Amino acid sequence: MSQSFHMDEAFVFLVLSIVDEIPPGFVMTYGDIARLCGHERNSRLVGKVLSRADLYGTHPCHRVVNHEGRLAPDFPEQRRLLSEEGVRFTKRGLVDMKRFHFKE
Repeated sequence: MSQSFHMDEAFVFLVLSIVDEIPPGFVMTYGDIARLCGHERNSRLVGKVLSRADLYGTHPCHRVVNHEGRLAPDFPEQRRLLSEEGVRFTKRGLVDMKRFHFKE
């Protein structure tokens, strides 16, 4: 059985440091970041961290999407920010993950 993981300040700063490394014009997924943090089953916690990232300064959280390329529902300016960086979207409105997924 896997142990339950709870978010702490070290996890928050690890998530944000990974987000800071995503280059302009690319995206990563919540799952990518959770895996890089060593907690691959905690992508929802990554989302929770990002929803509160403004408490920790300025970070390019707009560069994080779900595994399909879907944008965050409560982040209306995300599409504009990504478009300004050159990220393109499919006809369904998803990030073109084949072209813009940053693989660490």
